[in-house]
Amino acid sequence: MAYQRLSRDQIVQRVAQDIPEGSYVNLGIGLPTKIANYLDPNKEVFLQSENGILGMGPAPTKGNEDPDLINAGKEFVTLLKGGSYFHHGDSFTMMRGGHLDICVLGAFQVASNGDLANWHTGSSDAIPAVGGAMDLAIGAKNVFITMEHVTKNGESKIVSTCSYPLTGVGCVNRIYTDLAVIDVTPKGLVVLEMVEGMHFDELQALTGASLLKGEI
Repeated sequence: MAYQRLSRDQIVQRVAQDIPEGSYVNLGIGLPTKIANYLDPNKEVFLQSENGILGMGPAPTKGNEDPDLINAGKEFVTLLKGGSYFHHGDSFTMMRGGHLDICVLGAFQVASNGDLANWHTGSSDAIPAVGGAMDLAIGAKNVFITMEHVTKNGESKIVSTCSYPLTGVGCVNRIYTDLAVIDVTPKGLVVLEMVEGMHFDELQALTGASLLKGEI
């Protein structure tokens, strides 16, 4: 049976399932911001944005956007009852001070020891600075990564050693790709789930670091 990759929306839906009630969570720019649209509305989760918001809700419906209410990626968001705004400096104090239970970030590469590279590839049109990603990667209690398993050129994004500049050292706890869910552990990379129809050897062949079988 052939396997089928998850769509980007399916990746973030899967991440949303693993966010416990009562968690304080930062959703990084790009794919992670979509997680807000898939959180269980009956489960209280406190979403924080780097630009100084706590208590974000899902994206607004078309025509109901508030130009003064945006996240760090300049996307329109909503504010849940009890939500608040605060200074950028206070936001970074929250991020750096260990007050976030989870941050979800995108990545160019993740190494087998949990090193993260997600801000620069060396290309001329790359973003010029690391921004708040370094603070999030080191400050959050748990770091989840969302990304495609391989690049458009077929190169693995999960590697033995990152070749791009690092955002954080040994900071990643779990990786969610379009093919699998993988935990970063002291023993190595442990595969928790694979897409239906995929065999372990197929996943290993697409991964640039050794994998261990978990309870699949």
